[in-house]
Amino acid sequence: MTSRFPIRQVAVLGAGVMGAQIAAHCINARVPVILFDLPAKEGPKNAIAEKAVANLKKLNPAPFGLSNEAALIRTANYEDDLALLASCDLVIEAIAERMDWKHDLYKKVTPHLADHALFATNTSGLSITALSEGFGADLRARFCGVHFFNPPRYMPLVELIPTKATRPEVLDQLETFLTTTLGKSVVRAMDTPNFVANRVGVFSILAVMHEAEQFGLSFDVVDDLTGTKLGRAKSATFRTADVVGLDTMAHVIKTMLDTLPAGKDPFAALYATPPALKALVDKGALGQKSGAGFFKKVGKDILRFDPSSGDYVAGGGKADEIVVRMLKKPAPERFKLLRESTNPQAQFLWSVFRDVWHYIAVHLGTVADNARDLDFAIRWGFGWNEGPFESWQAGGWKQVADWISEDIAAGKALCATPLPDWVGSIDAVHKPEGSWSAAEGRYKARRELPVMRRQLYPQSVLGEAAADPRSAGTTVFEDESIRLWTAPGTDDVLLASFKTKMNTLGPGVIAGLHKAVDEAEQRFAGLVVWQAGEAFSAGADLQAMLPAFMAGGAKAIEPEEKKLQDVMLRLRYAQVPVVAAVRGLALGGGCELAAYTARRVAALESYLGLVEVGVGLIPGGGGLTYLARRASELSQAGGADVDVLAFLKALYMQPATAAVSKSAIEARQMGYLQPDDVIVLHKDELLHVAISQARAMADAGYRPPMPARITVEGRSGIATIKSQLVNMRDGAQITPHDFLLGSMIAEVMCGGDVDAGSVVDEHWLMRLERERFCALLENAKTQERIMGMLQTGKPVRN
Repeated sequence: MTSRFPIRQVAVLGAGVMGAQIAAHCINARVPVILFDLPAKEGPKNAIAEKAVANLKKLNPAPFGLSNEAALIRTANYEDDLALLASCDLVIEAIAERMDWKHDLYKKVTPHLADHALFATNTSGLSITALSEGFGADLRARFCGVHFFNPPRYMPLVELIPTKATRPEVLDQLETFLTTTLGKSVVRAMDTPNFVANRVGVFSILAVMHEAEQFGLSFDVVDDLTGTKLGRAKSATFRTADVVGLDTMAHVIKTMLDTLPAGKDPFAALYATPPALKALVDKGALGQKSGAGFFKKVGKDILRFDPSSGDYVAGGGKADEIVVRMLKKPAPERFKLLRESTNPQAQFLWSVFRDVWHYIAVHLGTVADNARDLDFAIRWGFGWNEGPFESWQAGGWKQVADWISEDIAAGKALCATPLPDWVGSIDAVHKPEGSWSAAEGRYKARRELPVMRRQLYPQSVLGEAAADPRSAGTTVFEDESIRLWTAPGTDDVLLASFKTKMNTLGPGVIAGLHKAVDEAEQRFAGLVVWQAGEAFSAGADLQAMLPAFMAGGAKAIEPEEKKLQDVMLRLRYAQVPVVAAVRGLALGGGCELAAYTARRVAALESYLGLVEVGVGLIPGGGGLTYLARRASELSQAGGADVDVLAFLKALYMQPATAAVSKSAIEARQMGYLQPDDVIVLHKDELLHVAISQARAMADAGYRPPMPARITVEGRSGIATIKSQLVNMRDGAQITPHDFLLGSMIAEVMCGGDVDAGSVVDEHWLMRLERERFCALLENAKTQERIMGMLQTGKPVRN
C-alpha cells in the first residue's frame, strides 16, 4: 500500500504574478496557503503581499473560483513570519528569474522548513541542480522544480523537474498532490534550459517568425495560418506573443541564446532575437500591456506592424483558399501537398512543420523522458490539439523522416545536423506498448502511480493503447442520440452519454433518459450522466423544435416541453441515485438537467446558468420550478420566521440576467450546486468520483426525496419584483421585452395568482413555466432573438 503524504498547508514565496496566482489556485482547491514577500518599507509589513492579493481580484481571466475568497490567502513577510514555514508541508518559491536572488532567499528560509517539507522552485528555465547548490543532502533530496504555466488556474500543464539527488518518492508525492488536489496534468522534465514545453514551444514560435520572414508573409496571414486551422490556440503565433508580452518573449529567447550555445545546440543560430521583435521592444511596443505590439487596435480596426516601414498598416490578411483546402486533407496527403506546392503559404507551413520535427528528433533524448511527455507538454502548455510527434506519426513516420532528411541534404533546413539514428530504427514513436525514449533506446509505458487509477479515460496520444470513452466498456443501449453503458470494473453503475451536437437535449435524448432510469431502477445501483467531451450540455435543441413550431405553432411545442419537464421529474424521483458529472458548459436545459439529479459532481471549470432570456425565452424545462423550490427549502431551514422572498429575490436574479457561473465554486453560491455536491479539480477524475458518489449513496440506502411542498409568495411577491423591473425599464436599463421576460420569471417563481404563503407542488409551477414559455414563442421580439442566435450565435438585444 502506497503511503500518503498529506499536504495540510502550502507556502508560496514571492507575491509576483505567478506566485500570487499559484496561491489563489490553492484556495480554489481548499488548501490553506501563506503568501510571502519582502517586508514593506512603509506602512503594514505585509503590504506588498496584501497588494498582490488585492490585484488578483482585478485579473481577467479570474484566478479565483470566487473572487471574495481572496481573503482566505494569509499574507506574510520574510522578516517577521519565517516561523510560519514550520507548519507548511510544501513550500513553492516563485520569485524573479535571478539565480543570485533565489540563492539569497534560500539562505534565509531553509533553516525554517519542516524536516519533512517538500521544497520546490517555480522557475521557468533556470537549472534546478544549480539552484540546489549549498543545500545539505537531506534538503537536496526534497527539492525539485515545479513549473506552473500561466495562468495557473486554467493552464493544465505543470512540469516536474528533479535533480539527480531528488528522492523518487518526493516526485510521486508532489505529482499526486498536483494531479488530484490542484487538478494539474504533470510532465516530468529533464534539468535542461527551458525544460520541455518552453524549449520546444518557443523554438516553434521562432521557427514561425524565421520562416515567415523567409517567405515574405505578413503577421496577420501567419496568424490565420498557424491558429485554429492547425488545431492550435486561436491567438496563433504573433497574437500570442503580444498577449505574453514582447519583453517577456525576448527574455525567454535570450535565456535560450545564453544557455544553449552552438556547442550545445546545433539550432543555436535561430535563438538570436528576431529583428521585428527587437524593433518593437526597442520602441516600447511590448504587446497587449502597452497597447501595441505585432498588432495594434485602433477603434474597431486591427492594424499590423510592417517591419519594412516601421509603422502600422491595415491588417486582416487571410490564408489562401487553396492552402486552407490542403489543411483539411488527411495527414499523409496534407503534408505531401504542402511540401510539393509552389504556394509560398504552403511552403511556409511545410517548413515550420519540418523545422519542429527536426528539432524534437535531435533533442528528444536530452529534454524529455519520452515522446509522450514531449507531446503532452506542448498540448497542455501551448494549447495544441496534437503534439508534434503525433502529427509526424500521423503523416507517416518513415515518409516524413525521408522528406526531412532530403531537406537537410538540400540545405533547406535550419541546420545541417542529420536526424539521429533512432529515427530510422523505429516505425512509429508511439505504440500500444509505450512511447519512444531516445535517452534509453526503448518504448516506455506510462508511470503507474495510484493517482492515475482515478482517471478512467486519461488523455492519450496517437498510437497509444487507450480506450475511447465513446465506444469503451459495455453498451446497454445505443441510438443516434444517446449511449447507455458501463465502464470496465464499474458495471454496477449505469452511465448515460449524449451523442448530439454540444450534447443538446432533443426528443432522442429525452427518450433515452427515460430508458436510462428504467434500466437503472431494474438492474443497477445508480445512474451517472457523463459526457466524454468538453461540455455537459448546451441546453434544449432549438433547431429540433423548429419543424414542430412551423407546423403547429406554440401549441405543438407545449407537449414537447412537457416531455422535457417530465424527464426532469423522472430523474429527481428515480428509485436509484442519479448523479450529474458536470464539466464545461451546462446551460439552459443542461443546467436544469444537473439541478434535477440527486447529486452533482462538478469539475472546477464548470459554467452553469439558465440563459434563456438571451433568446427571448424563459427557462421551460423546470429551472424556475427548481429555484422556487430551493428558495422554499432555504427559508424552511432558517425557521418559521424566515421570509421566502429574501431567498427568492437572490435566486431570481440568476435566470433574469442569464448569469453563468465562472466556476463550480461560484455555481454553488448561485444555487445551481448544493452544499453537499462535490467539486473535482481534475476533469479526468470526474467520472471516477461521480461513480463513487452514486455507489456511496446506494450503499447508504438511498431513497428519492418526498414530493416537494413549495411555499410561494404569490401576488405580493410578483408585485414586489415587478416594481423593481418598472424602475429599470423606465430608467432604460432594460428593454420592454426584457421587462416582459422578467415579469414572467417572477410570475412562475412566485407561484402565479395565489396568496402569499400558499403551498404548491412542482407540477403547478411547471405548468406556469410551460404556459409562459410557449406564449413567448408567438412573440415577434422573441422570434427575432431566436433567429439571431441560430444565424449568428450571438444574442440579440431588442
